[in-house]
Amino acid sequence: MPSTPDLALGVLGYGLRGSLARTAHRPGSGSRVAVLADPDPEMRARATRDIDGVRTVADHREVLVDPAVEAVLLLTPDDTHAELGCQALRAGKPVLVEKPLEVTVEACDALLHTARETGTRLYVGHNMRHMPVIRLMRDIITRGEIGTVKTVWVRHFVGYGGDWYFKDWHAERARTTGLLLQKAAHDIDVLHWLTGGWTFRVQALGDLMVYGDIPHRRREGEPKHEDWYTRDGHWPPHTQRGLNPVIDVEDVSLVNMRLDNGVLAAYQQCHFTPDYWRNYTVIGDRGRLENFGDGPGAVVKVWNSRRSGHRFDADAEYAVAATEDEGGHGGADPLLIEEFVRFARHGGLTDTSPVAARMAVAAGVRATESLRAGGSPREVPPLDPELVAYFEQGQKS
Repeated sequence: MPSTPDLALGVLGYGLRGSLARTAHRPGSGSRVAVLADPDPEMRARATRDIDGVRTVADHREVLVDPAVEAVLLLTPDDTHAELGCQALRAGKPVLVEKPLEVTVEACDALLHTARETGTRLYVGHNMRHMPVIRLMRDIITRGEIGTVKTVWVRHFVGYGGDWYFKDWHAERARTTGLLLQKAAHDIDVLHWLTGGWTFRVQALGDLMVYGDIPHRRREGEPKHEDWYTRDGHWPPHTQRGLNPVIDVEDVSLVNMRLDNGVLAAYQQCHFTPDYWRNYTVIGDRGRLENFGDGPGAVVKVWNSRRSGHRFDADAEYAVAATEDEGGHGGADPLLIEEFVRFARHGGLTDTSPVAARMAVAAGVRATESLRAGGSPREVPPLDPELVAYFEQGQKS
């Protein structure tokens, strides 16, 4: 029996998430990147070196009108997702939009409405739903080991924050709204997934405590420095050089959330810690779980047998499954691409959700508004129930 031909992919953008395009280029194994668009000639040259046989173009419209392109990976900056995503959907190309879905609630809703109106498949790259540590925690919760979830605390230590978020457009409100949206969208989505609810009220505080005081900025129009990121360098934060000319997003933030199923949650994010990892504590009415690490060697511990003082030894300890590709978000990126390729070809339900992606952005937007208003509470706008139903049915009318 002949094998199924590779799905021919078009890619828009080859910046920080160009790694996802490289992951998707699997000739003979389901998908290949046929054409890639980026306005920067240096990025096009890099893509040519990285991806065998790819054709590169400057204008994204060449990708969307190419009849050979069967689906699109949208890897451009966040504030372009609605415009470019809607163009791809209207061109009849199933599209993967890299997270976050967009930087405003209105832009997210425009994408979802366009997907429904055109009937073209929309997929959102929330790869953390495929991370082994997240799936393990969800399995433990689903099995009832901690009872009914009542509260969740998430701490995000962004050890490379100065490199990844304060040396380019991520540092600008105009491009991201804020890092409580751009960076936290993953964690808010996971929090919603673990608890089975949506945030409807938020209250937040935050500040630009460190990177705003560092004077070593690039000039307007000057490209990022070649050494903008080194795994072991640029510490402590005041040694950073070549920061973005504009820095007006917060580098530390705290948000309290009330979910529609009664769960209370808290999320904390700091971009000037020495270590990089996420810590989830989920407490139910019969116990609690906590992850120690989120990559190779990580474990999830459960305390649920008795009351006690502090004890590091838990009642159950589960090793996080090892993956073949630790470099792609702990093996999540290949699984994300695999799901998208299947969805683009055949449709059906997926673990990621455009509705969930919109709700994560909506919570992040309102939380950012709250922290910039001194912590006053904000309501998270609900989504049109007809849109919710459309996506919950696998994008079928």
